[in-house]
Formats: sequence, C-alpha cells, structure tokens
Amino acid sequence: MTTEPIESTGSARYTDLSPVIHATTRWLLSAYPPLPGFLSFRLAEEQVRPAVALAARLRYPTDLDAGLLLLTGTGGAGRLDWLTGSDVHPSPGEPWRAEVDEVLASWAAALLTDADLVSAAIAIAPVAEDLDRLTAPDARDLASAADLRHPERMAAITALHLVSLEETLAAAGYTGW
Repeated sequence: MTTEPIESTGSARYTDLSPVIHATTRWLLSAYPPLPGFLSFRLAEEQVRPAVALAARLRYPTDLDAGLLLLTGTGGAGRLDWLTGSDVHPSPGEPWRAEVDEVLASWAAALLTDADLVSAAIAIAPVAEDLDRLTAPDARDLASAADLRHPERMAAITALHLVSLEETLAAAGYTGW
C-alpha cells in the first residue's frame, strides 16, 4: 500500500466544519439508532463521529474546500431521509438537518462497514479524533452500533458515494485494493 497523507494548511477548518460533522453524526445515529440506553448511544456516537470526521478530512482536504462547503451549503438530509424512509414523519424545528452532508454520511457509512477503507483513509488523512472505537471496536461497541456496522443495513447509504470515496483514496495514492 502506497499512501501520502493529505497536507493540512491549518486546524481552523475542523472548528468550521464541526456543525456539519455534528449534524451528519446526529443524522446517522437517528436513522440507524443504537441499542436503547445512554451507554449504547455514547458508544455508537464514539464510532460514528470519528468516521464522519475522517470522511470530512478526505472530502474537504484544504481550507478552500471547507470554505466552499460553508459558502454553498451541504444539501441537507432530505434525500437521505427519503432513501431510508425517515421522511415519513418529519419533525419540525430541527434546523440541524440542513447541515447534514450526504457525501459525508455515505462515506462514513462505508468507513463504519469496511475496515480496509478505514485503514486507507487513516493513512491518507489522519485526524485528531480518537479512532480506537472505529478501528478496533470491542463486543460492546459492535453490539451498540449493530445497524451502523452492518454492511447490508448500510448498503443504500454507502452505495450513494462509494465510487467517489474509492476514487478519492486512489487519487491520494492508496493502491491497496
């Protein structure tokens, strides 16, 4: 495997993208809920958030890319809701849904369900997030996020932008397929 890390021009963009990362994480957790209970929710969140942050680092590798996202907007959760059937009973008063990034949700779903993609992404675009629960989940982690980690359950979301994720990894030097 040949990889070159994506160079960063600063850390401000992670702060700038935090609403997008948070909203996309929240959407994934609401569309594919973890087991009931606070601990299960937190364990699932500790797997999803790093996957979304890693996807954001790959998708928006420069300050310019992040700035363009903030300028043009993310597109929101509408198509994802329709695809998963979550649009049947929309909840009013959820402005965070406008910050959901469909590509980040798709890429994060792929990272949650494919260890090889996670390894490639980490080699190319390291993030400051703690990735232990993403890269080496224990039995409790896997149980709490069973739907989020299940390739068949996540297939519809993953398939949306899997080709562009693979192209991004290949363009950055990943040759490990």
